[in-house]
Amino acid sequence: MSQNIYDNPDFFAGYATLDRSIKGLDGAPEWATIEQMMPALAGQRVVDLGCGYGWFCRWAHDRGATQITGLDLSSRMLERAREMTDSAEIEYRCEDLQTLTLAANSYDVAYSSLALHYLPDIVPLLACVYQALTPGGTLLFSAEHPIYTAPLKQGWHKDEQGQKSWPVSHYQQEGERISNWFADGVKKQHRTLGSWINALVAAGFIIECLNEWGPTAAQIAANPALDEEKERPMIFILRARKPV
Repeated sequence: MSQNIYDNPDFFAGYATLDRSIKGLDGAPEWATIEQMMPALAGQRVVDLGCGYGWFCRWAHDRGATQITGLDLSSRMLERAREMTDSAEIEYRCEDLQTLTLAANSYDVAYSSLALHYLPDIVPLLACVYQALTPGGTLLFSAEHPIYTAPLKQGWHKDEQGQKSWPVSHYQQEGERISNWFADGVKKQHRTLGSWINALVAAGFIIECLNEWGPTAAQIAANPALDEEKERPMIFILRARKPV
């Protein structure tokens, strides 16, 4: 079973203070890029893998999706999502993505935001999603970038001039990484970019687009705290397709 860190009271309280928790999709600086990569959702059946507060589910509903399923392991997250949602076309379910099963050909679009790097093994979920998508269906997800997850202790190094650099140590050593983010002992998984891509290919997907996201100059001007994000990719966004 996956670690259910979002039901940790300290972690949940900390996560609630983030812009992406308060402002929703507009509070996520990578959202503009994700939106450009998103297929048309009108009339589509959509599943959100790790839906959190349900921001994307509600956005998909507003864009005309006819059946939306939000899945999350955290009962706290799902409770908040249900409180914020007023639509019979959105269903929220408590599910562990590591052991998920979905009916064949039941969705046209599968989406996930910053959830898949928590899974110890990505292969079962990709197999599940592949068979659950209709032919021509889309998988679009973001995850922490392997450059970000590689070091055993994540953090910036500064030289004598104050220039920041991110150590890309232990890159080839895949596996568990422990971070202390809002709570101690948060378990995430490091896998190389090649492993991500090869797992998708092995599952049968066609890779359509890979974006190693970084902020634009306009975003940095509006939010100077994003300036350090141009020094290394923290996340990547990938769109893949099930062949017709």
